[in-house]
Amino acid sequence: MTDLLLDLIVGAGLILLANLALVRFARTSAKQAAAVAALATVGLYVPYGIVRWPGGDVFAIHLCIYLLVSLAYAILPSARADGKRLHWGPAMIGGFFVFVAVSGAVFVAVAERGLTPSLQSWLLPEADSGREVTSVFPGVISHDFQQKEQLYNLYLQQVERQRQRGWQIQKGWLSEPAANQPAIFRVVVRTREGEPVSGASVTGQFLRPSTSKRDVAFDLTETDAGVYETKLILPLAGNWNLVLQIRRGEDLHEIRAVTRVLDR
Repeated sequence: MTDLLLDLIVGAGLILLANLALVRFARTSAKQAAAVAALATVGLYVPYGIVRWPGGDVFAIHLCIYLLVSLAYAILPSARADGKRLHWGPAMIGGFFVFVAVSGAVFVAVAERGLTPSLQSWLLPEADSGREVTSVFPGVISHDFQQKEQLYNLYLQQVERQRQRGWQIQKGWLSEPAANQPAIFRVVVRTREGEPVSGASVTGQFLRPSTSKRDVAFDLTETDAGVYETKLILPLAGNWNLVLQIRRGEDLHEIRAVTRVLDR
């Protein structure tokens, strides 16, 4: 069970208990108890959700489910007390919101953890030999806009310093890289005048677009003046994003590129 589903179950249970306690001990009607519980839910969860922002989709799912619990508690006991069946209109509206909230929770859970092996074999096509099918989509939406704006401004300054520095960077594989096969990755760093840049710290990451769990971080070792190498094994075929950082003293040079890994 994912953390999202566990939070929904625990929260809905607490709200149901609050409704029952108000009716039993405060001697209120079901509708009054539901109204008080709903207001308390909004008053408590909204500030909490804003402070510890989980994302708009997760926030909406939690709030919708929590309020539906109070709504259901207000409608069902009243219908029973009047000896009438629940009208199809409110039932359809409530059922629609339950469907939207539950399906949203399922989609978020699948994006975070992926499908179970049985569902994956049933819903997804069989993978070709040597390939892995993943149902995980760990997309993250950032909400710290001011911080991101500051970081973007710093990035622009960094790009301008790189342009003025004029380092020449050559990078690539010494042989065609294949999935799960070792290959040597080489970076050659020279100044604007063509002199080798020695004594630098060269690090990087190969980033898998489909899942961050497959990202590969690495350090390169200087094997000759301005020449840095390392042996790498990338686990999957296809496109990989490369982020390469070259540091020497106060100087930082960052390169971004894309490489393709062949199937075995």
